[in-house]
Amino acid sequence: MRVIVSAAGTAGHINPAIAISNKIREKEPNSEIVFIGTNHGLENDLVPRSGFELKRIEAYGLKKELSVTNFKHILSTFKSKSEVEKMIDEFQPDLVVGTGGYICGPVFLAALAKKVPTVLHESNAYPGKAIKFLAKKVDCVLVGFEEAKERMQNAKKVIVTGNPTKIKKQIISQAEKKRILEDLGIKNDLPIVLIFGGSQGAQKINEAVVELIKQKLNQDYQIIWATGRNQYDIVKESFEKATMSIKNLKDVKVLPYIYHMEEMINIADLVICRSGAMTITELAICSKPAIFVPLPSKSANRQEDNARVLEKLGAAKIILNHELTGEKLANEIKDVIKDKAKLEKMGKAANKIAPQDVEEKIYEEIKKIVKN
Repeated sequence: MRVIVSAAGTAGHINPAIAISNKIREKEPNSEIVFIGTNHGLENDLVPRSGFELKRIEAYGLKKELSVTNFKHILSTFKSKSEVEKMIDEFQPDLVVGTGGYICGPVFLAALAKKVPTVLHESNAYPGKAIKFLAKKVDCVLVGFEEAKERMQNAKKVIVTGNPTKIKKQIISQAEKKRILEDLGIKNDLPIVLIFGGSQGAQKINEAVVELIKQKLNQDYQIIWATGRNQYDIVKESFEKATMSIKNLKDVKVLPYIYHMEEMINIADLVICRSGAMTITELAICSKPAIFVPLPSKSANRQEDNARVLEKLGAAKIILNHELTGEKLANEIKDVIKDKAKLEKMGKAANKIAPQDVEEKIYEEIKKIVKN
């Protein structure tokens, strides 16, 4: 199978695309798969690391305000359609797959113009702008949640498959866990709290964790913390102002980004993070309890809605963004971190919503479309 994959921007768009591509390559080892992305997104790191070729075009997210820069970005994005058409002529794909985001605009308009079969995947319960715009034009939209299907009445075909993810549940031996922790330079005899805010980082979470550590509220557990590349230096400076070194914090390992997230989630006792659709799926698959800090939104509280699903199951606690402080976070961690039975119960509850055989379902739908 020859496939063009459209994925750009954040890990939330890119990782599902990589998971789908890995399944295609697993099923059909001779497949040729090419990603189309931009020069400025995380795809420039994640896609080559996964062993796929990446071609780049100029594409940008469209903003509502009127400005010269925004106008130039609109022109560049739509101009890229002709570049993609040339790529299609040269590569002759059997299928074009997209996982949402602004990159899907020029890529899918080109694919539709060239009459190439098209499939989109939407991971959120609330479809994004690009997906909603293209849903009635493409051959099929695959979605992670039933709610998304209900919100795309005009689509030709919508199928609920669940969300594909590179992260799977692993049984990690004590010896292997010890090796992983030694490589990180932290202990093997304390519970592990994993903290992250997505590929870009989450400023509010980072500020609370800095406060928690400065006040030495992180007792009886250790922290593995991904600040996000854009915020690592900001966090580093915050500690330096308190004459603390980011490299020598007690029972804390601070990283800009975690590439081996599958290992980290599987060895963690508790996870603190935002509550995007992909994160919810990954934690459910790995049976991990969480403290969620949903990303607030003026238009719709999508992440809070996601988090409430797990809260109702008893799998998670929620701290709203405007309520988050270092002290409050420390208290919520303290409430559960030493109670192994409670953590295990929360993890089992999370696993109740874990989707089954997602990549297999997606592959089967893709094969149907290619055959037709």
